[in-house]
Amino acid sequence: MKKSITRIILLLIVVTFGGAMYYLYQKNAEDPIVYETEKPSKQNIIKKTVATGSILPLEEVLIKPNISGVIEEIFVEGGDYVKSGDLLCRIKVVPNLSALNNARNSIEEAKIALDDQLRNLQRQKGLFEKGVISKVDLERAQVSYDQSKQSYGAANKNYDIVKTGTTKGFGNSANTQIRSTVSGMVLEVPVEVGNQVIESNTFNEGTTIAAIADVEKMIFEGKIDESEVGKIKENLPLEITVGAIEGTTFDAILDYIAPKGMEENGAIQFEIKGTMAKQDSIFIRAGLSANASVILARADSVLAIKEALVQFDEKTKKPYVEIDNGAQQFERKNIELGISDGIFVEIKSGITAEDNIKVWNAIEKEEGGQEDS
Repeated sequence: MKKSITRIILLLIVVTFGGAMYYLYQKNAEDPIVYETEKPSKQNIIKKTVATGSILPLEEVLIKPNISGVIEEIFVEGGDYVKSGDLLCRIKVVPNLSALNNARNSIEEAKIALDDQLRNLQRQKGLFEKGVISKVDLERAQVSYDQSKQSYGAANKNYDIVKTGTTKGFGNSANTQIRSTVSGMVLEVPVEVGNQVIESNTFNEGTTIAAIADVEKMIFEGKIDESEVGKIKENLPLEITVGAIEGTTFDAILDYIAPKGMEENGAIQFEIKGTMAKQDSIFIRAGLSANASVILARADSVLAIKEALVQFDEKTKKPYVEIDNGAQQFERKNIELGISDGIFVEIKSGITAEDNIKVWNAIEKEEGGQEDS
């Protein structure tokens, strides 16, 4: 019985030892794990955030009439350049019957007063010639007559203004002649001949006759998400790309960040504005959609590696890479990182341009003998 147990134990030992030897043989027969390597390279790294918006004039002036009426004639169209004082359009006044009637009554009242003062003046002259009154009394009568005459003339002019929008002697000051108040390009003329327009006053902003702006002074106006607004500040450079103008970027300076955000589609957006550099060769139309890259940091021609090659120590959280010392033997080296653009990261110290850095994707041989990373 004891001999049988001893034989079974020996047999188990032999089988276990044989299995272990076979496993080791199989492991040695497998191809070794191979890692690719990459060298650092010189890169221009730009750390930026992007805002969406549009190109707008720095100052856009809306020309509005100071009298109501109907557009009789238009002298400009979108794209025309005008100077301050140039005639834009002419308005034909449609008089208000109540105001016209009041103006006519004022004429009649002024005429009655004028006739009365004329009779009084003639009477005073007769009395003065007879020596009944003094010269002072005669002069007072003359003044009263002159004032009545002036009131009568003013009543007639007021009647003309109510009826036609202008009167004799006003020339270029006529309300019916709408002129430009600034120099620049006419962006749009949203009215046509025959349209009725409303005057600009305390209770009504009035009808826009034309929009005029200096197209040489353009700005980018856009919005940026609340998660990015804390990274930016005024006077940072912007790179503007316009969808309608391919292959060209425009420089600008960030000069305004809204102090208050607005909710849009469940997210808080902050308005930003950037003044664009003057363009001599390319005409940028107002209203074009654009994207602005806010340059947070920039490093030109620096040693850099792909971010995927960087590892972080589990305890210290400090970055490191593994350098190939030959025959797939790797040595760990701590590194100091600079700015990153999300793909490449700047290397300030720790490695050189000649080092081969371990890529953390092993190359395994497939059955067909091909390699796959």
